Amino acid sequence: MRALSSLIALMVSFSWLTASGQTTPSPSPATAELPSIAPASTPQAPAAQSASPVSPAAPASPAAPVVPASPASPVPSAPHAPASAPASQVSPSPLGQPTGSVAELVEERPASIEEAVRLQVYLDSKNFGPGVIDGKPGRFTTQAIQAYNTSLGRYADDWASVMKEAAVAVTSPYATAIIPEVAKNYVDPTLSYKRPAQAQAKMMSYRSMAEFIAERYHTTPEFLKEINGHSYMNNAGPRTTVKVPNVHPFKIEDLKHGRMHRGNPQLQARHIIVDTKVNMISFYERQLIEKGGEFDNHTVEVKMQLVAAFPITPGQEKFIERGMWNVKNSIELPTWRYDQQFLDTGVRGKEALTIPFGPNNPVGVIWTGLTKSGIGIHGTDSPHTIGRARSAGCIRMANWDAVRVPQLAGVGSVVEIR
Repeated sequence: MRALSSLIALMVSFSWLTASGQTTPSPSPATAELPSIAPASTPQAPAAQSASPVSPAAPASPAAPVVPASPASPVPSAPHAPASAPASQVSPSPLGQPTGSVAELVEERPASIEEAVRLQVYLDSKNFGPGVIDGKPGRFTTQAIQAYNTSLGRYADDWASVMKEAAVAVTSPYATAIIPEVAKNYVDPTLSYKRPAQAQAKMMSYRSMAEFIAERYHTTPEFLKEINGHSYMNNAGPRTTVKVPNVHPFKIEDLKHGRMHRGNPQLQARHIIVDTKVNMISFYERQLIEKGGEFDNHTVEVKMQLVAAFPITPGQEKFIERGMWNVKNSIELPTWRYDQQFLDTGVRGKEALTIPFGPNNPVGVIWTGLTKSGIGIHGTDSPHTIGRARSAGCIRMANWDAVRVPQLAGVGSVVEIR
């Protein structure tokens, strides 16, 4: 009887709480770390120089228009409303499960260089960079496929689905480009490789037309020579037609020396992860997912949706600043303070040279500075070494990838260096 009386009292108490609109608060959703894209691997070691840029002085003169090919344009994701929850309280996007034979999905590979170029062009257009486009899918094409599939909730190593999509979306892996007249303003075959002489130059230009057009179409001079002929590319000049990968061109003439990106406020909630183990930078956007009824068991889950990923070169291990930072600024065509003591020890020296802006500046064509002094995400003068060599302490990307950062994240975005 005593147990029955207690049960009746409990039921009366619950009925009163429901009638008065009072309910027991729901527990907060469980926290989880954002996922890495691929298994860790050990990067190789030769060093390349990099440090923070110097604020530039005067803008460059405007450039003439170009006549590019008609490539597949990148497709940036539209941002969702920012969440107020801290970056740690997020849930990763679930990996999709294979729908067919796992062996068939994983073992599918491009059957030719043309098919491989088509695949790389497609991934590049989706903001999942495969590195240089050269028809030789390797580590970074694999990681781009894994990241792209993860963003869609598919099985990460599903090559077959991505190749089918590429076959439909990219009608031709190559395009015919015309080297624009403006190219001659950015090419100087006499540019020195020695820092003191570079400090006297007006611009850190390209050293050949082949280098100009290769970076414009996300590839290497060597690959252009393979598909066009060595002699043809060595003698190429303005108005020469060139066979190139069918990507959206990186136009250096659209950049302006010293121009600052203030940042899109809608992109401030984006979360960037720099994974120094797999040499990838990934961009996530926050999504709010409401669960439960209007009053009963109502929770709001913060999900981080992967929207872009690119290969990087991290700094030397002793200089890597792991932790949580924020995007502070972004500047086009920066100059670079060449400080050998800083490169060797991480301590700023008294003697330094100012290396002028340009595509062959060691920090590339854009600098995205972090709230950690001296550390930034920037371009490079050696795109073929991305992911294969170490910088002094920053995060290097190919120039054609680095210029996308201001369109994928805003000033204030969290940057997590792992």
